[in-house]
Amino acid sequence: MTTSFDRRSDLITVRAGRREIGVYAVGTDRTTFVPAVDVTAIVIASLTTAALTATAVAVAVAVRRQPAVGAVTMGPGGWVSVKRSTCPPLRAGRSQPRPWWAHALRAHRLVAER
Repeated sequence: MTTSFDRRSDLITVRAGRREIGVYAVGTDRTTFVPAVDVTAIVIASLTTAALTATAVAVAVAVRRQPAVGAVTMGPGGWVSVKRSTCPPLRAGRSQPRPWWAHALRAHRLVAER
């Protein structure tokens, strides 16, 4: 451990097992404890947090369900566009031809049958 107290010869190292946790700097006027920064523990904790966050995001994305019907937009004249849905069944006889923009957007008229 290198600190600004290394100029002195009266440093007492404090250990917990094999880990150095700090140093007592004993001077003529006072004694000061300087804690050691455990960089390895900080790096391991940050990597663990990043891995858990990435795993949680991946699970959330995988579990997310797609909506049953996509975005519904209304066109002029009562035409409705429903994205990512199947075409409705064909009916016999059409009252009006579909406009060009309905063909371009693959939009179909919304008809409520009784």
